[in-house]
Amino acid sequence: MTATASGTTTGTLRLGTRASALARAQSQTVADALTAVTGIPVELVHIVTEGDRSSAAIAQLGGTGVFVTAIRRALLQGSIDLAVHSYKDLPTAAEPGLILAAVPGREDPRDALVARDGLTLGELPPGSRIGTGAPRRVAQLRALGLGLDVVPIRGNVDSRVARVLGTDGADLDAVVLARAGLARLGRLDAITETLDPLQVLPAPAQGALALECRTSDARTRELLGRLEDPAARACVAAERSTLAALEAGCSAPVAAYAEVAEGDDGPELFLRASVTSIDGSDAVRGSATGPLSGAVALGRELAAELLDRGAAALMAVRA
Repeated sequence: MTATASGTTTGTLRLGTRASALARAQSQTVADALTAVTGIPVELVHIVTEGDRSSAAIAQLGGTGVFVTAIRRALLQGSIDLAVHSYKDLPTAAEPGLILAAVPGREDPRDALVARDGLTLGELPPGSRIGTGAPRRVAQLRALGLGLDVVPIRGNVDSRVARVLGTDGADLDAVVLARAGLARLGRLDAITETLDPLQVLPAPAQGALALECRTSDARTRELLGRLEDPAARACVAAERSTLAALEAGCSAPVAAYAEVAEGDDGPELFLRASVTSIDGSDAVRGSATGPLSGAVALGRELAAELLDRGAAALMAVRA
């Protein structure tokens, strides 16, 4: 798509996305939805990020931002018109020159277990090897006290599932993944248990997408705004506000999950959050409720409570 002197846009929209199967699937969903509501064709532009080039742990690569920096650079340079991110991959600080134009409807944010022989988490025998790449999941799985051997892993959804269900080279008893990713790839049949948030609380913004464009591009911003889901944005804003106030990134053992519930005075947010030491030996948890319009303040208030109860020390614990 090209920009005119007045700042409006014409022609095909260029959507920047990572080239992984999951990124392509969720970006194509957005592209199709955008075309459906605007009539404008959308072209996917595949961009390789730092996180895609390396098999190292995300924390070793610098944590938050490794999957988005290259895409944001392309957006700022004008080689693409919009970007679709897994919202949980975004740094909590705003990017100058870019705006979060829309948060579409959110997939189920819970974590899911893919285990051998159709087993649930509670049915896995002690010593079972369970893979995950997220420190948050590592910490919470260890905190359950099930005697599981939690193994750090990287890779796309299919390669992780293959380490459990593959016919060649399966070396794990189970993996824990975001249910949303499995849903977007049509792999829900691989799930043996969707984990209750009381057991494993999701990551802030898990299951949500973030649609970005240039702040100066008023036309694209208006088009993307047609995909906005206000409830999804409020939930994610509360969760990420908690994360930001804790001064933690996506590689920290922080969980937060907000839901919209019906209160006495109308819809309200019910926010839960936790910080768990990476070795699973201790955790602080809390919850708060408030109006959707006060999502950011609600997250900050809950984070302050967790910090008062020792969250910072738990985030510093190493396995």
